[in-house]
Amino acid sequence: MREVAFYEKKENGAVQCQVCPHFCYVKPGEIGRCRVRANQEGKLYATNYGQVAALALDPIEKKPLYHFYPGSQILSLGTFGCNFDCGFCQNWTLVHSKSNSNPILPQEVIAKAKEFKNNIGLAYTYSEPFMWYEYVLETAELAHLEGLKNVLVTNGFINQEPLLMLLPFIDALNIDVKAFNEGYYRETCGGKLEPVLKTAELAKKHAHVEITTLLVPDLNDSPEEIEELTNWIANSLGDETPLHLSRYFPNYKLQAPPTPLETMKRAERIAKKRLKNVYLGNV
Repeated sequence: MREVAFYEKKENGAVQCQVCPHFCYVKPGEIGRCRVRANQEGKLYATNYGQVAALALDPIEKKPLYHFYPGSQILSLGTFGCNFDCGFCQNWTLVHSKSNSNPILPQEVIAKAKEFKNNIGLAYTYSEPFMWYEYVLETAELAHLEGLKNVLVTNGFINQEPLLMLLPFIDALNIDVKAFNEGYYRETCGGKLEPVLKTAELAKKHAHVEITTLLVPDLNDSPEEIEELTNWIANSLGDETPLHLSRYFPNYKLQAPPTPLETMKRAERIAKKRLKNVYLGNV
């Protein structure tokens, strides 16, 4: 475990986490919404520090990043824990389980990354890397010094102070903008849209950014919402910013049928009116 980088001590041994916009108030012996930040005797600890639950050498396009060192590979690693609870989560068995993780120190991950030919660096992915903040920060800083690239695949739900501390070591991000309406974020994901948009806008000033939106039938796939999303990308991030429109399949709590292909193609046509780089995924 590692003491959390951003939190405040409160009365009666309670603490308030400052890493993400949930600002969880955690009493002694309890954990935050992310399921990995625990109050032990009045201090907040990251229980997933150094715990690697998934490790694989992936094509960079799988992140997905299509405009960042295309054709290369990147060593991808993830842990358990997430500050969202998306009803359609594709990695929910990983996010909710601690049983299959193994301790790997930052130096060991970097040594392993350097063993692979055509590997450009490290991608923190599979679960939410911002809920692995202390480990990602330490590892990314060391990797940066070794000339390795650092990539985040994230929901973008983080406060600005910890984000600004991490961004100098990050080379690229794929940020999930899960919908362009607050109701969807609140009811389907357990979060908020506005902090995610701020993360993307701030990250764009420091690193390469690509956006992914998973289209779920009748929840976030209307032509009007796709138009709002693409207008925001064009105006706030730039019309060259890649957008990945990903097809939903039933998983976890959400069992609606897969997104129709015609819905995907319609969204692509709308997005291409404002954006230069639009891609369909899971089709």
